[in-house]
Amino acid sequence: MKVLLVRPDGIGDEILCLPVASAVRRLLPEAQIAFLSSEYAAPVLAHHPDLDEVWTITGRESLGELVSIFRQAVDAVVFLKPFKRLMWAAFLARVPIRVATGYRWYSLLANRRVYQHRKDFSKHETEYNVGMLAGLGLQPGIVSPPSLVLTEDERVQGQGWLRGLATPRVVLHPGGFAARRWRVEHYHSLAHELHRKGLGVVLTGSQAEAEMFMQHVTSAASLPASVLNLMGQLSVRELMSVIAAGHVVVSGATGPAHIAAALGVPNVSLFDPRRNNLPTRWQPLGKGVVLRPDVPTCEKCIYEACPYWDCLDRLTVEAVAEHVLGVTKQPVPLRVVHV
Repeated sequence: MKVLLVRPDGIGDEILCLPVASAVRRLLPEAQIAFLSSEYAAPVLAHHPDLDEVWTITGRESLGELVSIFRQAVDAVVFLKPFKRLMWAAFLARVPIRVATGYRWYSLLANRRVYQHRKDFSKHETEYNVGMLAGLGLQPGIVSPPSLVLTEDERVQGQGWLRGLATPRVVLHPGGFAARRWRVEHYHSLAHELHRKGLGVVLTGSQAEAEMFMQHVTSAASLPASVLNLMGQLSVRELMSVIAAGHVVVSGATGPAHIAAALGVPNVSLFDPRRNNLPTRWQPLGKGVVLRPDVPTCEKCIYEACPYWDCLDRLTVEAVAEHVLGVTKQPVPLRVVHV
């Protein structure tokens, strides 16, 4: 039996789908397991023992090209997120078993429907994802947290990037795609504060995030000489190797937080108070702390119209630095702290 797991999405979203592959491997050990990934996120899935193949799409494929993908001897497809166009393609490709959620009009394109309301935010995303296996008649039970795999060469490379930095080493990742982000000026100040306290500091992010950092921080050039700025210089796999060589990652609710957790590296994660960003559903499954501003949970970000528009800015540099120091001294299972 060949099972295709489908969620071409962001890095964090795909990492939180890996427990599905692990559950299928445990319950159907003879099955072949493939994952249909976005081209961008696919590198994080490499070498995972519970995936036999990783297929990629760009999002620019024609419907005919997508149908051809699903005709590759797939016996069952599990849509871990109901992408309408991909569900059409699987339907037209006549995949024998098509599992998807049951509450959308295009759920009719699936012939095994699982009825779950993710909008209630009562469970973690991994639990929702693994719950989709009910469409295959599987009951996985306890959900294992996701894990990522680095080769020994990659781990050595990561150590090489950070050689010479003081320890413990802190990876600061100022970017991400959340509606609200801690200001890059704060990350800049945090780098100074952690350096002053004797910690090694490395900055990571994409080229676009590097440009954003430089645009918003006019004094970026004044970072201490020993702060390692790798923004715009790392591939996804290289970012993973650098994170694995660190002792704590500071970021928003974004992919690198989940990379860190899946590599066993503690987090200090900064979550905004939107309901659809609740830690109950989206927190990294590892060690460390999620910091949330002590303001009411909101349904959605309404920007400057909100009386708590400065929500994330209420997390002070001093408070974040204090939690970073605490996590480096005693990395305990992740907890949520309102600041």
